[in-house]
Amino acid sequence: MALVPYEEGAGWGARQLHSPSATYRFARRTIRLRQDWRRLGVAAVVWDAAVVLCAYLEMGGVDLKDRSAIELGAGTGLLGIVATLLGTKEPALCRALYSKCCARVTITDRAAALEFLESNVQANLPSELRPKAVVKELTWGKDLSNFPPGAYDFILGADIVYLEETFAELLQTLEHLCSERTVILLSCRIRYERDHKFLKMLRGRFSVYEVHYDSSKDVHIYKAQRGTRKDDF
Repeated sequence: MALVPYEEGAGWGARQLHSPSATYRFARRTIRLRQDWRRLGVAAVVWDAAVVLCAYLEMGGVDLKDRSAIELGAGTGLLGIVATLLGTKEPALCRALYSKCCARVTITDRAAALEFLESNVQANLPSELRPKAVVKELTWGKDLSNFPPGAYDFILGADIVYLEETFAELLQTLEHLCSERTVILLSCRIRYERDHKFLKMLRGRFSVYEVHYDSSKDVHIYKAQRGTRKDDF
């Protein structure tokens, strides 16, 4: 049973959507992900917004090394996997120093997707890095006591803004996870009026700036922080 029904135009290829796997190249590694649309729906396929945010992180404007990050609505795990890999300083040169130079990444989704998510994470990270990527259940607005408030340097989300009934819980979750230093990066395609509504709600609680737009995939990346500072990453 799919976690959530999803509206997508004819431009989204059925072949890509229903393929049992997807392969990408990030952080000098080939990442091969299982997909399972029939069983888990939107939680089990790679969406363009995740690919665009991975590419943005790889461009190097965001330094994840020795930082803590959490991904919301991770789905296949691509973004969390890439964040873990990019948060590692020259793996071949510093194997003995992993604990000091690696990002600490928490990769979250709802309970029904966790086994699938965990399998992709374990299959695509070298054994030395697996302890740095923790897969945890998080239903927005409900499991917040399991996560330390304000403990993350980065909050990452790719194509998680699509169900209006989840907007209030998503904002509650962001506020719980954020401190003054936290940077939120949300990657999304603006499809409907409700997407603009979420951005308006987000701006009511955070300072929000568009930092990247991929015209080929029509995907926007927004940076959000508490307060009004236009801090650098």
